[in-house]
Amino acid sequence: GGDLNWDNLAAGFSDQREHLDFIQAINEEDDPLIAELRNRELAFRMQNVAPEVMDLNKESEATKELYGVGEDHTDEFGRTLLLARRFSEAGVRFVTATHSTSRYGNLWDQHAGLEKGHRGNANAVDQPIAALLHDLESRGMLEDTLVLCGSEFGRTPSREIFDGQMGRSDDGRDHNPHGFTMWMCGGGTKQGYHHGATDDYGYYAVRDRVSIHDLHATVLHLMGIDHERLTFHHSGRDYRLTDVFGKVVNEVIS
Repeated sequence: GGDLNWDNLAAGFSDQREHLDFIQAINEEDDPLIAELRNRELAFRMQNVAPEVMDLNKESEATKELYGVGEDHTDEFGRTLLLARRFSEAGVRFVTATHSTSRYGNLWDQHAGLEKGHRGNANAVDQPIAALLHDLESRGMLEDTLVLCGSEFGRTPSREIFDGQMGRSDDGRDHNPHGFTMWMCGGGTKQGYHHGATDDYGYYAVRDRVSIHDLHATVLHLMGIDHERLTFHHSGRDYRLTDVFGKVVNEVIS
């Protein structure tokens, strides 16, 4: 008989390696392309949904009144927190709400005019914050929503002699990163519990101090994330968001 024609013989190792290398070469740009397509798809979905979510006319007058919408001193932040609730309700997983008005002085940064400035700022945020917590609870959302309120530092317990563009003043307070307060509500935290204490002057945290890494570790824990396993690679090594000493503050968890 004649020679057999084996067209379906299995490729050898070198042929398979060459074939795989070729496929890898032509597909190596797929991941960035897929990521870009997903980003554009997400952006489109957000643009499609955002106008409806941001339409406060869909809220009842009673709800807007609860947040202080329409009132001179609470309207701006009231709208901000009402939008925050609507974003959360629509499925947005992380929402930042900033009180950024300067109508009561230099935001909350009262190096001068502290009593007037802080009084005005507090008056602008108290009702909207209380409304947000009440609204979340009444809708059954507070148990699964962690609300965290704070800033990057507090104020000194002693007055500051300020001499800047506003002139010389002694009715303000300087920055104080050594002892200040944040509060958390919902999301698995205890109710009516306070953690830690400052010295007698209110200047330095002396008992049960919580670092920013501890705060991050606690928030991540409440989100169901193990902060010791959450790492990112940078400059040849793996880093943790909570560094090597952040720990969960279990005392604040219900």
